[in-house]
Amino acid sequence: MTPPTEDTPESEMKLSAERMMELAQLASRLIIERCEGLPGEPAWRGGTRAELEALLREEPPEHGRPAEQVLERAAREILPVAGRVDHPRFFAFVPSSATWPSVLADYMAAGHNIFQGTWLGASGPSQLEVIVIDWFCDWLGYPETGGGLFTSGGSAASLDAFVAAREAAGAPDRATVYMSDQSHTALSRAATIVGVRPERVKKVPSDDRYRLDIDALRSMIAEDRAAGLTPIAICGNAGATNTGAVDPLDAIADVCESEDIWFHVDAAYGGFAILSDEGRRLFTGINRADSIAMDAHKWLFQPFETGCLMVKNVRRLEAAFSVRPEYLQDTEWGGEHPNFGDRGLQLSRSFRALKVWMSIQTFGMKAFRSAVTRGIDLAAQADEWIRVSETLEIANPASLSVVCFRFNPPGCDLSAEELAALNERIQTRVIETGTAMMSSTRLRGVYSLRLCILNHTTTWDDVRSTLEAIEQFGMDEISGE
Repeated sequence: MTPPTEDTPESEMKLSAERMMELAQLASRLIIERCEGLPGEPAWRGGTRAELEALLREEPPEHGRPAEQVLERAAREILPVAGRVDHPRFFAFVPSSATWPSVLADYMAAGHNIFQGTWLGASGPSQLEVIVIDWFCDWLGYPETGGGLFTSGGSAASLDAFVAAREAAGAPDRATVYMSDQSHTALSRAATIVGVRPERVKKVPSDDRYRLDIDALRSMIAEDRAAGLTPIAICGNAGATNTGAVDPLDAIADVCESEDIWFHVDAAYGGFAILSDEGRRLFTGINRADSIAMDAHKWLFQPFETGCLMVKNVRRLEAAFSVRPEYLQDTEWGGEHPNFGDRGLQLSRSFRALKVWMSIQTFGMKAFRSAVTRGIDLAAQADEWIRVSETLEIANPASLSVVCFRFNPPGCDLSAEELAALNERIQTRVIETGTAMMSSTRLRGVYSLRLCILNHTTTWDDVRSTLEAIEQFGMDEISGE
């Protein structure tokens, strides 16, 4: 290929059709090579600020460089220096493993440069979002009044939900919000952004399985009402990030109905487990929630920034967000033509629904149900393996696809601090050897290793080999090797 010069169309930000095809093929080849080689690569690779400054710091070029060089550099020097969250042995935090049709959907939506804030601006994409959101409503058991929108993720979805909850309560001055002590920090952040004072974001104690304590919730509400505070929302977990715990959603819904309080469910991690038999069993009562945050970029296998907010009555969401400025008067097509910019904080929105639609059209629902079920089954298998291990012990039973445990062989006469340090060294060796990527947590203050198994390409061999490595590294640490 001939490099561009100052006189070529490339220098004017225009490319010929042939040139665009060449570069698209190169980008695709680089991505596919990366995907094919991923299982043989470490699940994580990082770099210090100093290392990356030396590699990347430079002034922007006055004249363009050959696009091939730019693509190759991005693929070799920038993109690989990250957690490979779609690696089959990436068990840290909450992984994400995108299907290939969803990757292509992102590419196609970007190529069409879709603005999906209004029906006028994107009629076809808006209709598709309506359809995909309706699929989700059906899965959740929502009534015909249900609806929602795609968001960047669970944080934005919960923020939108709390705005609706605040407005539904009449925007009281002394508002309170309740959530489990196991709830994600995004919920606390969202509550304070909508005007709830930090001291009025109430953390409800959890039980011995890390599920919200209903009696404690009732007592806290009663005390706060007596003190002149106004509860506006109660949050339940449909898969807590820490342990995978599922709060008693039906019981929380009872409290919300009796107290006339908005019920929000954080299902960002676990929500799409509703596709499995076990998920439906655990999520009994989720259909009673006023709002639900779910991330399709987690257990529905989409690229990042494919979150969504579901609401039982979409009109309450539109009542909280809809505005009618004169410069958008042409976009009002009536109630049958929703402007998604009137359902949340974003007016400038990308076309996220296409990713889900293309993936499901390509593979079918059976494949997705099987993949979700497999993640739950692998966590259960890991739980069983740990329980019969001579050196590992369960810290919290597997819930959804999360299992927490620690290395603690019989006769290991170590203090809690020493045992925590030992397990931290084991975790470091697992990561540094490229065995797997795993994270840790503290359960009631006790250091714990944690596996979150969420990748549709992960096999039992991936999980078993990681557990075996943890056992071996632990014994090496004890023996001083």
